[in-house]
Amino acid sequence: MTEMAGSMQEATEALVAKARAAAPVLAVHAAATDQQGRLAPESLEALREAGLFALGTPVEFGGADVDLVTLVRVLSELGRACPSSAWLVSISTGTKAHFSGGFPEKVLAEVYSHPDVRWCGGSTPGQAVAVPGGFEVTGRWAYASGAEDAHWAFLAVVSVGDDGVPRVGGALVPMSELTIDRTWRVAGMQGTGSHTVVADGVFVPAERHYYFPLGPDGGPDFLKERPLEIVSQAVSVTATLAGAALGALDVVKAVIDTRRPPMTQYGSLAESASARHVFAEAEHMVTSGYDRLISLAGRITDQLPGQGVTAVQRSSMRMEVVSVLQQFLRGVDLLLDLHGSSAFALDNPLQRFWRDLNVGARHAQLSTYLTTENYGLLVTGAGGPVQVG
Repeated sequence: MTEMAGSMQEATEALVAKARAAAPVLAVHAAATDQQGRLAPESLEALREAGLFALGTPVEFGGADVDLVTLVRVLSELGRACPSSAWLVSISTGTKAHFSGGFPEKVLAEVYSHPDVRWCGGSTPGQAVAVPGGFEVTGRWAYASGAEDAHWAFLAVVSVGDDGVPRVGGALVPMSELTIDRTWRVAGMQGTGSHTVVADGVFVPAERHYYFPLGPDGGPDFLKERPLEIVSQAVSVTATLAGAALGALDVVKAVIDTRRPPMTQYGSLAESASARHVFAEAEHMVTSGYDRLISLAGRITDQLPGQGVTAVQRSSMRMEVVSVLQQFLRGVDLLLDLHGSSAFALDNPLQRFWRDLNVGARHAQLSTYLTTENYGLLVTGAGGPVQVG
């Protein structure tokens, strides 16, 4: 191992250790985070102290330059304690990493006054009207995870040029200039506070707006020169869900020797051959799914930026994410079967891991049925993809 590789490995292990050290604080306050619909202040501070909100911040502004394998390991540790906390680290990290490069140095210096700055975002385009010096932005952007604790919002906007042609771009707006409509009332991932961000004629200087590059079809090309970006984001989102599955496994593993199967003579689940079989199956689904996710993250890291990757190869990677996700879902269902109906008591963390996993698994980045449809179209030669990435 070269000296540089050794140094990078040490940095990775240090970040994972910080995530692991923050996890007990997140776990203690996970129920409060869930009930309040936003991160508990103690959880927010634990993540900040660990430097985990600096992930995605450009290195020149004090951020941590991490590869996808490191990010998966960090997010999984956090999700094992509190999936909502891990989700917000993932979203802020991905939004900063994906969109910071479009802004000039002057803007980045303003935005990254400290490396722990948090971003949220909205992808359903609002409207940007050109005015002297910039744009007036109006719109509503739903599912803006962490909006109440974010410093900046990156908002997709559409503007019409002098030629009458609409163009899609992004605007970076301080949260202090936006309002929040608390629309996030859901069964799981409640603590992410993924509310709706609202702008009504907010002025955005020209330097805090840029247009997305155009693709061959004349539409915005979100993957230009970064064909594996969408796959990477799907892996990052799934890392939080891996943590939820591992957290559920932890809960059941802790009671396997003490919890008695109902209406039997067994003294514990561990005494029952059937229970041992179900637990072994669930444990293998969760842990092997995690190993597969780490392996996929490593292959993506080795291939970035991925110009040589074909559409079929990229779609196959997304299919692997879907397959891993299905393992997590099935494994946690088995753990619930094993634990019994008391798993759904509101003071039992198992039901929270289950709810968070099932809601998170339906995120637009994953869209399991569209991913499968795309792959089918590509491998049969029936047509092009119906979904970006």
